[in-house]
Parts: sequence; structure tokens; C-alpha cells
Amino acid sequence: MNITPTALPGLSVVDTTPFCDHRGEFSRAFCERELAPAIGERHVVQISLSSTRLAGTVRGLHFQRAPHAEMKLVRCLRGRVWDVAVDLRPASPTFLRWHAEELSAANRRMLVIPEGFAHGFQTLEADCELLYLMTEAYEPGSAAGVRWDDPALAIPWPLPVGDISAQDLALPLAAALRPAPAGSGADGAHR
Repeated sequence: MNITPTALPGLSVVDTTPFCDHRGEFSRAFCERELAPAIGERHVVQISLSSTRLAGTVRGLHFQRAPHAEMKLVRCLRGRVWDVAVDLRPASPTFLRWHAEELSAANRRMLVIPEGFAHGFQTLEADCELLYLMTEAYEPGSAAGVRWDDPALAIPWPLPVGDISAQDLALPLAAALRPAPAGSGADGAHR
């Protein structure tokens, strides 16, 4: 496994190289020891699958709030997706910056998305399937997200956006996540 850090601290791209012979291929999908530089001491506690039927569909941008914030390792098992991670850590120098990678069954590329990032993707072809390895179990009360079309993010989705869920259409803008400056009156304490 080859781990390449991105310009967003904590976000890494992982490439795997399969062993190939006349029978086919063999490659590692996960190795805690080899991924330690990217995942540290975290442990995978949940594995999920996502399938999407139509090309152009956008899912996201999703995350879980503390204390159930999760690191995700995302891999495309079927099809091709444009996978996006957005830094939503308010104190981060890269707050609201995003990074995207094409993940596909053919390239075997994975993204390690740390806590404090939102994640989403757009299917580049029909019938895509993603595998998620997560460091926290899904907690409905901590589930959150930001709008896929937030002007502050200006994510240039590669295809016209087709299907998107009503839940994702109702997500807030990312700027709502940054705490108000002290003394701004946003907390109602100063009138």
C-alpha cells in the first residue's frame, strides 16, 4: 500500500498494487499495520456498503459530530465515482477546502478521511458500489452534513447532478459550522 498525504492535513490517498498471475489478481483491501501512518491507533469498528444505480447521483456531504466523529476509509468496488472530502474543522487552516479523487474498481484507490471532514461522491457511471471502513459506529443523533452545492465550497461536480435525496437537499451551508467570533453577539449575550 502506497500512502500519499494530500494538501489537507490528515487526508490521504492510498494506492494498492495487486499481485497478478495467470489465475487473476490478489490485493489487500485493508492492513492495519501498513495503514498505520494514515490511521494511527484507530480501529475499524464498522464496515458498510453503498450502492447507487444512476450516473450523476450525488450522495453527501456527510459526517458525524463528536463524540461520534469517525475516520472513514472509502474504496469503490464497482463502477467509478468522484469522491470528495471537505475539511470542516473550524480551527483548521484548510477549513472549507476540499479534495477530490476518482475512485474506481479498476484503480483500487482509497481515501482515508479523518474526523472533522465531510464526505460525499458523485457516480460517474451507473451501478456503483462503495465500501466504507469506519472507526465509529453509525449514531443517528450525531449524523450531520453540508450542502453539496454550497457556494462557499464551489465543488465543480464533473457531471450534471442527477438524483439527490431530500435529506441531502435539506442540509445546511458549511459556514454555519464555524463558531461565531467572541463578542459578536451571535450567542445572544450582547444586545
